[in-house]
Amino acid sequence: MSKIKVAVIGCGCIANGAHIPAYMNNSDVEIKYFCDIIPERAEEAVAKNGCGIAVTDYHEVLADPEVDAVSVCTPNRAHPVITMDALRAGKHVLCEKPAARTYAEALEMQKVQHETGKVLNIGVVNRFNTAVNEIRKRIAAGELGNVYHIYVSFRAHRSIPGLGGAFTTKEIAGGGALIDWGVHYLDIVMYCTGDPKPVTVSGQAFSVLGVDMKNYVYNGMWSENTKDLNGTYDVDDSVTGFVRTEGPTITLNGAWAQNIGIPEAYIDFLGDKAGIRLNYGGNFTIWGTKDGQLWQDTPEYESVHMFQEEIDSFVRCVQTGDRNAAHIDQAIITARMMQAIYDSSEQKREITLEW
Repeated sequence: MSKIKVAVIGCGCIANGAHIPAYMNNSDVEIKYFCDIIPERAEEAVAKNGCGIAVTDYHEVLADPEVDAVSVCTPNRAHPVITMDALRAGKHVLCEKPAARTYAEALEMQKVQHETGKVLNIGVVNRFNTAVNEIRKRIAAGELGNVYHIYVSFRAHRSIPGLGGAFTTKEIAGGGALIDWGVHYLDIVMYCTGDPKPVTVSGQAFSVLGVDMKNYVYNGMWSENTKDLNGTYDVDDSVTGFVRTEGPTITLNGAWAQNIGIPEAYIDFLGDKAGIRLNYGGNFTIWGTKDGQLWQDTPEYESVHMFQEEIDSFVRCVQTGDRNAAHIDQAIITARMMQAIYDSSEQKREITLEW
C-alpha cells in the first residue's frame, strides 16, 4: 500500500508537539508539506524533520493532487475556511479543537463534510486517552449504575495563555477558558456517557483577572512568546454552568485564572452504584460498596500515547473511509453546548435547545 501523503497547516505549538511527531512515527504516512504564514516556522519544520516542502499559502497544498489529507493546526479563526476549502479540494481533514469559534461555523463545516463525504475529524484527543476509555467502558457496562450527575472542574491559579495575543482575542479564538480548556472536559463527559443531547443550558462567563494586562501577575504562561500587553483581552478567564442533558446533568466550574492557588482539574462521574473521579491527564479512582462495605480502587493499566492514537486512527480513516469517535458529527454536540453557555451568559437566561 502506498503511503498517505499529508500536509500540516500551521506549524505552531500543537503541530510541533503532537501532530508532526505522531505523523513521523506512522510508517504509513509521508509529510509532503509544512505550511505556515510565518515562513521561518515552515522552514524550521522541514529542517527539523528532514522531509517535506515549506510553503506559506495553504492553497498551494490543496492544489497538489498527491496530498491525501491535512492537519489544520492554525488559530481557531482559520479552522472553518481552511477545513472547508480542503474538503472541497478532495482532502481528508483532522482539524484541531475547537472545531470553530461558534456553533454556526461548526455547522457549516459539518455540512461540507456531508456534501463531500471526506473524513473530518476534530482534535478531541481525549477520546483516544486510555483512562477515558476505561471509564467509558465501565459506565457502559453498568458498573456505576445510573450516572445521574457529572461535576467538571478545570481551574488554575493564574494561567492565562499568550496574554494579549490570539488566545485572548475573541475575534481570533472565539472565547477563552471555556473554548480552550472546557472543550476537552465537556467532550470527555459527552464521550463517556454516549453523547447525550443537551436540553437546557445555563451559564455565566467572566472576564476579570486578565483585563488589566499590564498589572496581571502570574507564575507561568503557556505560549508566552505570543504575549502582547498592547494587544486585546476580551475573552472569558473563568466560567460556570449547569447543563441538563437527555442523560446526566452537568455542573462545570472552569478558570484560566482565579485567586485560589490550588489547581483543580478533574471530572466526577456520580452514579447510584459507584462514582469515579478522573484526574485530567492522569488516572482515576472508583468508589462504591460491596457486601455492605465501602471500597475504593485506583486501577492500573498500560496507557497509550493519546496523540499518537489520534493520528493513527485518522490515518486508518483515510485509508478505509471508516468513522471514528472524533468525527464532526460527535464533536459538534460539544460545540453546541459551549455556544449555549456563552449565549446564556450574554442573554442572562437559560437556553433551551431544540434537536
